Amino acid sequence: MKGMKDILFEAIINEGMRNEVFRSEPDFHPEVYREAFAAAISKVEGNLNGFKGGFPTSSTIGNVYALNVHGDTRDANPQKIQGANVGWTTGFWTGILCLTYEQTRDEQYLKTIEAHIDSFIDRIERKIDCNTHDIGFLYSLSCIAAYKLTGNEAAKSAALSAANHLMSRYVEAAGIIQAWGDMNDPNQRGRMIIDCLMNLPLLYWASEVTGESSFKDAAYAHAQNALKHIVRPDGTTYHTFFFDIDTGEALRGNTLQGHSDESCWARGQAWGIYGFVLTYLYTQDARFLEMGKLLANYFLNRCPDDLVAYWDLDFTDGSGEPRDSSSSSIAVCGLLELVKHLSDEEEQRYYTNAAKKITKSMYDHYSSKKDAASNALLLHGVYFKKYNHGVDEANLWGDYFYLEALTRLTKDWQLYW
Repeated sequence: MKGMKDILFEAIINEGMRNEVFRSEPDFHPEVYREAFAAAISKVEGNLNGFKGGFPTSSTIGNVYALNVHGDTRDANPQKIQGANVGWTTGFWTGILCLTYEQTRDEQYLKTIEAHIDSFIDRIERKIDCNTHDIGFLYSLSCIAAYKLTGNEAAKSAALSAANHLMSRYVEAAGIIQAWGDMNDPNQRGRMIIDCLMNLPLLYWASEVTGESSFKDAAYAHAQNALKHIVRPDGTTYHTFFFDIDTGEALRGNTLQGHSDESCWARGQAWGIYGFVLTYLYTQDARFLEMGKLLANYFLNRCPDDLVAYWDLDFTDGSGEPRDSSSSSIAVCGLLELVKHLSDEEEQRYYTNAAKKITKSMYDHYSSKKDAASNALLLHGVYFKKYNHGVDEANLWGDYFYLEALTRLTKDWQLYW
């Protein structure tokens, strides 16, 4: 495996290998993003009433979200509860409500957000379905977002409790946050996954508000291991990577959700684009900004004709494989954050053009504006291709990042991450 100097050298070379489509300025009026945002929040308003304060499923069936159904663990004879706050994706629905409230200042959204905060407080206090690194996804877009928007101290306290819980998954010898399962599970011990880069902001934030460096130190160590091991020299990424938790030795990369161990799972690549840039934001370590560009260049160079990615970047037009619009929505948010930290005007234009054109294509061809029966925002996503789960369906993270992208394109947005 090549070292970091080799990877960054190839990143510089890759700067000249850009998709010509994104060199030219968009030929449409920027007002289209406000139109797209208005269409999206009309769906959100319907869901606010339809979900009745509860949480929807992670992905749709027939482009329609239902409510989560889960047993109440407080009951010796559990009853099925609709709208339960379980799984790794519920924070995306609260995040959608926060984005909508921020733009509209409509009190009906705030009322539901506050009810959600109570649910997230209960969840972290009783450690309901918290055996995962996805605590960052859950609490950044719910409690931290609410705290930043309204100054809700209970939300802040819950987010700090969540950060402390996430630290229990830190494996010091390896310098990683273990992704899933019991820390002693032989199938999960020492596994990091690229998604976790988006969970690290919870720890960076906790370090800032408490002054405790241990949160940031753990996040930074994890990010450096991802930089060193989860990215291949050509700018593609592994989905997961294993370490020996006793010695810290790097063992092997593989995939769970990608096409193959050596392919480039599109959503993972998108997590990497955004996640590395966020680590740069909190650490000012320029290696992470360069890595964000490297991953972005590969992603953009694999864009098909309509600019919305296939579920694995091994595939493109003519493959017959499904798209994953959620990957493109995540990547757009990463690109729009990336350009904020670049000084080169040509680079800024290139990545901004890409973000704008991909978003326009998502609105035109992948949004639910023409599907009155759907309660989703962004269609044609993929949750888990190998298990045929959520294939060619909407998913909550795709909806959230699509709305975040539209927010970024219509205002000077202060990120929740």
